[in-house]
Amino acid sequence: MRKVGIAGLIICLTSLALGAPDWPSLRKVVERSSLPGTELLGESGDLSITMIEGVDRFLDAEIAAELKDRRGGTREELARILGLPRDQNPEGNSFRYAGRRWGPIGNGQNYTVNEVRWKTFGNMEALGLLFEPSESAPLVDVIALPDADQDPEELGAMEPYSERQQTHPFAAQMAMAGCRVLVPVLIKREEHHAMPMREWLHRPAWELGRTLAGYEVLKVLAAVDCFRRKNPSRSGQTTSRKIAVVGWGEGGRLALYAAALDERLDGALVSGYFGPRGRVWDEPADRSVFGLLRGHSDAEIARLIAPRPLVIETGHFPEYGFRLDQEGIPERIREGAGKRGKPGRLLESKDEAVRIEVELIGTETVALRSTNCAIQPESWRMMLEKIGVGVPPKREEKSDSGWAAIKPLQTVKDIARRHGEQVQAIDRHNQRVLIESERVRGELFKIVKTDSVENYEASITPLRERFSKEVIGEHASLQKLAEPNAHTRSYQEGPGTISYEVLLDVQAGVQAYGILTLPRDMKLDGSEKRPVVVCQHGLEGRPQSTVGEKDYHYYKAFATRLAERGFVTFAPQNLYLGWDLFRILQFKANAVGCTLFSVMVPQHRQITEWLAGLPFVDGDRIGFYGLSYGGKSAMRIPPLVDRYCLSICSADFNEWVWKNAATDQWSARYSYANKGEYEIFEFDLGGTFNYFEMAALICPRPFMVERGHFDGVAPDKTVAYEFAKVRALYAAQLGIGKRAEIEWFVGPHTINGDKTYEFLHRHLQWPVTPAK
Repeated sequence: MRKVGIAGLIICLTSLALGAPDWPSLRKVVERSSLPGTELLGESGDLSITMIEGVDRFLDAEIAAELKDRRGGTREELARILGLPRDQNPEGNSFRYAGRRWGPIGNGQNYTVNEVRWKTFGNMEALGLLFEPSESAPLVDVIALPDADQDPEELGAMEPYSERQQTHPFAAQMAMAGCRVLVPVLIKREEHHAMPMREWLHRPAWELGRTLAGYEVLKVLAAVDCFRRKNPSRSGQTTSRKIAVVGWGEGGRLALYAAALDERLDGALVSGYFGPRGRVWDEPADRSVFGLLRGHSDAEIARLIAPRPLVIETGHFPEYGFRLDQEGIPERIREGAGKRGKPGRLLESKDEAVRIEVELIGTETVALRSTNCAIQPESWRMMLEKIGVGVPPKREEKSDSGWAAIKPLQTVKDIARRHGEQVQAIDRHNQRVLIESERVRGELFKIVKTDSVENYEASITPLRERFSKEVIGEHASLQKLAEPNAHTRSYQEGPGTISYEVLLDVQAGVQAYGILTLPRDMKLDGSEKRPVVVCQHGLEGRPQSTVGEKDYHYYKAFATRLAERGFVTFAPQNLYLGWDLFRILQFKANAVGCTLFSVMVPQHRQITEWLAGLPFVDGDRIGFYGLSYGGKSAMRIPPLVDRYCLSICSADFNEWVWKNAATDQWSARYSYANKGEYEIFEFDLGGTFNYFEMAALICPRPFMVERGHFDGVAPDKTVAYEFAKVRALYAAQLGIGKRAEIEWFVGPHTINGDKTYEFLHRHLQWPVTPAK
């Protein structure tokens, strides 16, 4: 017992020698009161989650409003949101036989099957199987698109699919009926980096202003080019045959898009896809299209096909899901997940829902068929008849020797190799586009004038507007703020500070929540006005993370420490809390052409307007300081919130587009392309605004970066590379170099609170006094 007592005494003396803990000593306020001029906050529970759930309901209402409006879109806009204008297919295109020894890989009753290649965008080549009639000239050219998880061989009932198909073997059936049929290879959903392969390729494409669906539509349009031109391996005559497109599942989606975009396609059959898209956010990530519901739901896209015929099959949809719970519903985990991809499943629309969507098309050129197996002969016969192509009756019926017999030289390994080649080709194209993206952004910023600060401010304004409308996105209902209706209650107090929880109305059920911390020696009657620092938490953080012991190793209680220095501070709750809860919000927002920040920007406008209206605040001296995801906020929110007179980005600044889109082995450690933050990608950021360009939108206001050498967000060299451009703009071009700084410190992913505090004192014009 004596030894234990001595040990306890030693521990006690050691603790005294080491002093108090690093975080500030704060205690809960017992008797709650409101900030003068506000109502007492009475709400209980988790106010952060309540706020985020309110935004969820707001986005549901925004989607419902878009679906009710149903204004028609255009081909040009559909092409833009799919990313097609960024890439061009080559001229003078043709099919090249690519099978072993240049011979057919299979022979049917009256057709042959060859593996072919054709050029597409960039240095890409598409691959597929070409089914060609062997006894007569083709009646029609058909592009037959499988679901993503089907190999082309399945559409021909070829080995290893001769006894199992998810659809009728419609490529073989149409070839037997006299059609020339091309079946392209699509990217499968098989798992890669703990996510679907399609999502892994879609992520960088999205960041670079493209989509995986857009890439595959370009393959289809390139095939149309091949069918339309002279084929040197044939008679040498220019073809005038009709061209049709047929698809099931993912292939049905691509057939719908391709027919809407290219009027050279004379007709289309869409199976296993068409229906209401109000829950597109619940589908796999690669189904996402930025702003799809603003004029390009399925009915609106189908309207672009008219007056050409469209046949829609319903009743049989592919079954697929990723990260589903025991009931087959996409997971909604709030504290992290083992797999990195977005939870989602392919939607199966009921016949009645499809019928209602078809009625919205409003044309007589659409036929709807309900079937129990996809791509029935009656369906494609109907479509061909509508484009004026008659097929001899029952010519496609199977006989004992009807289907193509696959040659031993074409093996399952060959099929896997072919798919792997397509994956690598798209990945290489994404990486080439990534390299070119800096030049594209440079072209965009040529309109900026740097001969004077005044001319700079005038010339940068259109780019701020583009950033707001096209990258961040704008909800019309949030552009006018409601009365803040501020409710507050005292929260914590320390030796030199007192804090209040604050709840503000923004608009349409959207609220803003945060913690206001005041210096105790400050007068609240308006006889003095002080600057404010808005202290923004990072991923999965809360306002409480910035004030005291909670998450101190990251935030160093900087909201309280700055208040101890005499600043008013406000720590808002941003939306990135709750794992799947907030990440799905991004996909809901994307569906209507918006992002998480399209809600957070109005929230911060309301916060800063309310702060500026407090009698003890100088509304012209409100700065922003954010860590990690709060650093992302520091790059995106201040450019669009005029009240922010400066911005500090901590533990986040780097070559952001590279961090999202790079897939090479060295970059993989840092890149989000293979990580769990599946919501992080912003459409076409690569072609518009990297972190230098975002800093240029903040300029000429003061801007600072806080960077720890051991921060795993990025290597020092990519941070330095991107900041060098910021420094050149401020110092060399505009002559305001004192307004742009970076602090390098020896440390990890954390607030350092040294040079950044000096920066705040200097630019917010508040004297440096010893912390109390």
